[in-house]
Amino acid sequence: MIPEKVEKLLLKVQKPGRYVGGELGAVIKDKQDVDVRFAFCFPDIYEIGMSHLGIKILYSLFNEKPYIWCERVFAPWMDMEEQMRAHDIPLYALESGDPLTEFDFIGFTLQYELSYSNILNMLDLGGIPLLSKDRHDLKHIVVAGGPCACNPEPITDFIDIFFLGDGEEVDLEVMELYRTCKKEGKSREEFLRLAAQIKGVYVPSLYDVSYHDDGTISAVTPRDDAPAVIEKRVMMDMDNCYYPDNFVVPNIEIVHDRAVEEIFRGCIRGCRFCQAGFLYRPVREKSVECISKQCHALCRNTGYDEVSLSSLSSSDYTQVVPMLRELNSWAKPEHVSLSLPSLRVDGFSDDILNEIKTVRKSGLTFAPEAGSQRLRDAINKNVFEDELMNTCRVAFEGGYTTVKLYFMIGLPTETPDDVADIANLGKKVLDTYYSTPNRPKGKAPRVTLSASSFVPKPFTPFQWEPQDTMDVLREKQQHIKKSIVDNKISLSKMTYNYHDSDTSCLEAVFARGDRRLNQVMCEAHKRGIRFDGWSDCFSLQNWLEVFEACGIDPAFYANRRRSFDEILPWDHLDYGVTKEFLRRECERAYRSEASPNCREKCLGCGSKKYGGGVCYEKR
Repeated sequence: MIPEKVEKLLLKVQKPGRYVGGELGAVIKDKQDVDVRFAFCFPDIYEIGMSHLGIKILYSLFNEKPYIWCERVFAPWMDMEEQMRAHDIPLYALESGDPLTEFDFIGFTLQYELSYSNILNMLDLGGIPLLSKDRHDLKHIVVAGGPCACNPEPITDFIDIFFLGDGEEVDLEVMELYRTCKKEGKSREEFLRLAAQIKGVYVPSLYDVSYHDDGTISAVTPRDDAPAVIEKRVMMDMDNCYYPDNFVVPNIEIVHDRAVEEIFRGCIRGCRFCQAGFLYRPVREKSVECISKQCHALCRNTGYDEVSLSSLSSSDYTQVVPMLRELNSWAKPEHVSLSLPSLRVDGFSDDILNEIKTVRKSGLTFAPEAGSQRLRDAINKNVFEDELMNTCRVAFEGGYTTVKLYFMIGLPTETPDDVADIANLGKKVLDTYYSTPNRPKGKAPRVTLSASSFVPKPFTPFQWEPQDTMDVLREKQQHIKKSIVDNKISLSKMTYNYHDSDTSCLEAVFARGDRRLNQVMCEAHKRGIRFDGWSDCFSLQNWLEVFEACGIDPAFYANRRRSFDEILPWDHLDYGVTKEFLRRECERAYRSEASPNCREKCLGCGSKKYGGGVCYEKR
């Protein structure tokens, strides 16, 4: 139930459905019957947060425990925030309407570095002290997990506990510990020290960081028996890993408004720029039977008529065609369409095409990432031009006319010729369409080139590499435009999109930052900075003024090449891939040498220690 004050404000804001709750599938409990209240906070608006698979899984998992009530909290858009502050309405949960101050845990998912400013704003709007040191007693424990927890150092002053890796078990273990500590009357400090002993739990207040005169880290020192290295948690048995049979069905249209089924975790490929491909190792698959059962249950319970099969590289699922055939055995009669995102060029086939051409048909999307074969080898993309053209030919013969190609600019070892080859590759796809005899008649093709800027990320072979400066990135964006013109490509048949390099530069700062950036976050919050992932809110100039006020050079984090011997801010966190392996892969990139994928040959990344998954498959 939303606060009465809120009802009177809804006509003054866009999309009031974001703020009312009451959706089909939402869980309501009697607060007197629960021991632990958990506010699951997504640091962006409702439409984005409700599309996120992680919140769907953990929301249902937590609420299956009778002693936990998990509720959802999203960042209000600026029009709603203005009304809330003007009328003294604290940030509240959608299920109960209670403010954040009523919750034992305030949990954030860290999906994107540019959401950090929203975390501070949500805490402030909810009446929770921003700094961990200012929160007392055994309540208001602020926790966070997700991919950005692999380097949480820029926000360690604000978060009490970070969860590393898969959250299904470790989150519940911490809440059970909290429940016990609460009954025994233990202090906040005692609880945090005990939580730090749980595998996958990082309590940053128990670690001291010292620096050399040149600004690099000299040591990370644990206190109070905290472990020197914190190891991520991994769910190895995906068939028996918790997965909900129901989702909260939103009242308004969201970004991904469909049922979602996770078919496996991890990736075999090892693209050297891709953080997810290393964080989520090793690959662990669900069985065809499990996937079909879970998909069918979701469609029956939610009413969705579309299922998206989620993974980092869907065509790498070992039973992809049998899976699609099994799903279509009930999906076709029930008019449910199947979506298979994250397809690889070398994994696409006639069989896959025939199985995903169900009720609706849209364009196909592939990610060559680089225009030239030399650069694709350097980043270990293992995609070849003839494979791309053959795949496009299969798609065109199957009736498709629209192809989207995703690229990166600013990749390590990139040259101007590599950049120009992005446009050249797009032209070759168009030429392939016209050379395909059985293409759709009377329809014009459409190729979209989308180029994002490379951001060096922790736990990748490129974690030591500098990011191109903004001026260089802008030059490369214009170079692609010029190459399209030079190729005399019709703009009615080719679209070129590129992302603002300003946001990518800030992303690089916080992706590889250390604890000194906490003061930057505090200063940014004081100046009202938030929603940095939105182009109509983001201002690089505002951020540069913040850095200047704090006496910090952002180029130290974004544009500096780091030596292999340097202690990195995240070196005390263990995600299963060794620093030695990442260094070997980085050195292979300098030689433009590709590496085999995990199913072809084990390269000794370190993930074998988890005792299962692709590491133990027969090759």
